[in-house]
Amino acid sequence: MVVDVVMPKMGESITEGTILEWRKGVGDTIATDEILLEIGTDKVDAEIPTPNSGIITEILAEPNDVVEVGKVIARIDTDESGATPTPSKTTPEPEKEPEPPPPVPTKPEPPVSSTEKKYYTPVVKSIARKEGVSQEELAAITGTGKNGRVTKKDLLTHLEQRTAAQVIAPEPPAVSVPVVSQLTDERVEMDKMRRSIAEHMRLSLDTSAHVHLINEVDMTHIVQYADVNGPSFKAREGFSLTYTPFIVYACVRALQAFPDMNSSLEGTTIIHKKNVNIGLAVAVEAGLMVPVIPQCEELNFLGLCRKVRDLAVRARTKQIKPEELSGSTFSISNFGMFNVTTGTPIINQPNVGILGVGTIKKKPVVIETPQGDTIGIRSIMYLSIGFDHRLVDGAGGAQFIEAVQKNLETMDLEHLF
Repeated sequence: MVVDVVMPKMGESITEGTILEWRKGVGDTIATDEILLEIGTDKVDAEIPTPNSGIITEILAEPNDVVEVGKVIARIDTDESGATPTPSKTTPEPEKEPEPPPPVPTKPEPPVSSTEKKYYTPVVKSIARKEGVSQEELAAITGTGKNGRVTKKDLLTHLEQRTAAQVIAPEPPAVSVPVVSQLTDERVEMDKMRRSIAEHMRLSLDTSAHVHLINEVDMTHIVQYADVNGPSFKAREGFSLTYTPFIVYACVRALQAFPDMNSSLEGTTIIHKKNVNIGLAVAVEAGLMVPVIPQCEELNFLGLCRKVRDLAVRARTKQIKPEELSGSTFSISNFGMFNVTTGTPIINQPNVGILGVGTIKKKPVVIETPQGDTIGIRSIMYLSIGFDHRLVDGAGGAQFIEAVQKNLETMDLEHLF
């Protein structure tokens, strides 16, 4: 029986994928769960296993082709004994090898034309754009990847060699000539990840009635706790104790108290989610990812620390699985790590709320005591809550962010672990 292999769905809002590399060709035998091809999307590259064993009879898409989700890309005959491979445009039928011709003088191979269509990954294109590498210069780089593809390492090596050449090049003699500006407009096409982010953000603004509120949070006791216990935590766990797990922990408790903020809307229907699945915005080299920590209400504080660390590391090293980028019920964007005081992030659809986390800075503040008011130095952080006014009113948003604030300021730090 011949079965179809289709372009898989790699996550929410992803409607197409790019064929990066076929690991098998027409006529090859393949086992169940053996890797058939590699696919690239706006968010992640993934190796795709075959759902069936048999012989590959057709391959219907070439490397670099962009294919819609659900479209047939290959066919496998599961009856291996009766399978007859069908030639395809990707893997031509082998021809009988001709007799070798008489020896002739060796001639150097002609260089590959710089105008030949080549595929570059979003990471390579992003680095090239930042470093001012033109298309002609990029095409001249010898790639070490599959089928001569230029990898990130190839481009970085080229940039190092170019910089070294510029350093050792002798300076030209000084000539007094009028300075003429060489600045010109540059037109650069967005890569796939940037296009996906742009479309998703525009959709969110067109869908939700955005409202934002901002509160001050006194993080002094958490900062002091992390300073004292951070070294022992790192020695035990192998990574640093950051402020993000404290914020997630406080947010999860607030979401349990305010279920509307942990919901989604379908038309006029409110869907209250049974689990709290936190999406954490992670800045990566080519853009932004929002991996999800599922069922946060079932995790203790140490479990959250480990999950936050694991997702951040795997997102930045391109090891996140496609299914880990969907299913969030609420999102957190920590722009404080870039020394930003506060911001108003866009809601991550289909969520109805997103928490923005600013940097922590020491400030002089008024402290109320039984003996009267005094001025003290405290570690202050700004939190912002963005919510969909179609479902959550101003009062509900204010109560939610106040709950997160109180959870942080009154957290029982002595019994966290």
